[in-house]
Amino acid sequence: MADILTIQGLVCRYGAVTVLHGIELSLRKGEILCLLGRNGAGKTTLLKAVMGLVAAADGSIRLGERELTRLPPHEVPKAGVAYVPQGRRLFAELTVAENLEIGLMARGKGRTTRDAVLDLFPVLRERLDQRSGTLSGGEQQMLSMARALCIEPDVLLLDEPTEGLMPSMIARIRETVAQLRAHGVSTILVEQRVDAVLPVADRVAFIENGRNRETVEVEALRADPDMIRRYVGVG
Repeated sequence: MADILTIQGLVCRYGAVTVLHGIELSLRKGEILCLLGRNGAGKTTLLKAVMGLVAAADGSIRLGERELTRLPPHEVPKAGVAYVPQGRRLFAELTVAENLEIGLMARGKGRTTRDAVLDLFPVLRERLDQRSGTLSGGEQQMLSMARALCIEPDVLLLDEPTEGLMPSMIARIRETVAQLRAHGVSTILVEQRVDAVLPVADRVAFIENGRNRETVEVEALRADPDMIRRYVGVG
C-alpha cells in the first residue's frame, strides 16, 4: 500500500528545548495509524508540525509528492490535511451550522459535502441551529470532527478524540473513524486509551522522547501486550 504522508528526519523545538528528534513516520493510504506514548512524548507536537502550527527546524513532511514543511498553517487544510485538536476548540457562540460553514469555506466546499458529513453524524443534523457551546461533550467532539471533514481531507489528524467521553460515545467515535477508512480517508490517531486503539488501528507507532521507537501491525501488538507496557506503562 502506498504512503500518503511521509515524515523524515523531523526536528522541532520549543525555544531551546528539542521536542522531536529527527522523527520518522509514514502513513499509508486508507489506513488508521495510532500514536501511543506517555504524556510529553511528542505526539501532539508531531500533529501540530504537520499542520504548520509548530515550525520544523529540520526534516521533511510530504503529502504525496507535495512538501508541506514550509507551508503556512492556513494553507495546509487546502492541501488536504484536517486537524481535530485535543479539547475540540469550537466557536462556542456559533451554531452547529455556522461551525460547519467555517470548515466548508476552508477548501471551498458546499452543501453536498455538508450533507455527506451530516450523514456520518445524524445527531448534528437535528441541532444545526443550536449553539455549539450548549452541546454535550460527545456532541461537541462529533462537531469538531464534522467541521474537519468538511474540507474533504485526504489525511485526518485526531488528537485524543475520546478524552472525557462516556463509553457509548467512545464507541460511536470509534465507529466513525472506521467508516472514514472505508471512504478512503487516512487517519493518524493520538490516543491514551489502548482499548480505543486496538479495535480500529491498522498499525501502531510508539512515540518516546520525540522519536518513533517502533511501528507495528496491530495484530503483532495483540500478540505481544508487553510492548504496550514497555512503551506506555499500562497493560
